[in-house]
Amino acid sequence: MRKLLLMVLVLGSVPVMAQSAFDGTWRVDPSSAQFKGGDKFLLQNGVWHCDSCVPKVSIKADGKEHKVTTSPYYDAATVNEVNDHTVEIKSKKNGKPSGTNKMTVSDDGKTLTTEWSFVSESGQSGNGKYTSERVGEAPAGVNKVSGTWQPNKVEDASESVSVISYKVNGDEFSMSDKTGDSYTAKLDGKDYPYKGDPGLTSVSLKKIDANTIEETDKRKGKPIYVSRMTVSADGKTMQIDNEDKLHNTGQKWTAQKQ
Repeated sequence: MRKLLLMVLVLGSVPVMAQSAFDGTWRVDPSSAQFKGGDKFLLQNGVWHCDSCVPKVSIKADGKEHKVTTSPYYDAATVNEVNDHTVEIKSKKNGKPSGTNKMTVSDDGKTLTTEWSFVSESGQSGNGKYTSERVGEAPAGVNKVSGTWQPNKVEDASESVSVISYKVNGDEFSMSDKTGDSYTAKLDGKDYPYKGDPGLTSVSLKKIDANTIEETDKRKGKPIYVSRMTVSADGKTMQIDNEDKLHNTGQKWTAQKQ
């Protein structure tokens, strides 16, 4: 949920770039979210398992801090089994809080509500809430959070993760957001530095047509996210189709120009 928007740009002569419909500030509508793929968790015998994480994660749910080496976003985590239908996870990086997740299952066991927050490396924060529906039968004899879940509705997302700005300058395009992420890149398919997100190191851009741009975010040369953005003819809305190559999931969003 941290990256709800990526970037857009139209390649052309300097006069066209100066009047680009993509230049400015955009706000994602959280209610427009459509999801592909989901999450798989298991809390059994005092151990929390995230089977949909890449690589998979297993941490003792004993309320104590444990070292984690599988994520660029945190290096320690604490899992607390609040009750038979609620789990809280807190993470740290370099000794400082980096994120929280509170997952609560409804009384009928069919809906999972996830409340999340994070603190970026620049000290900026973000938060939100979404719901998921259970896929298949609930596992027997384990915490009710266990099972396979399909996200279906974003109920809330802070401005810091739903607003992003772009600026066209000649043949260069700059992106910045309120969590400290930024880059400046050209539409030549080459890699350029991605700053602020510890999980991304470079970005490359490609023009598909006059109103559509494809962006690929990479980690040490490996594609992590591929995002295709299309601006409407009137320049007021943008359709964003994100693919998470690492987790084999995806999301679609609509953004409005501010």
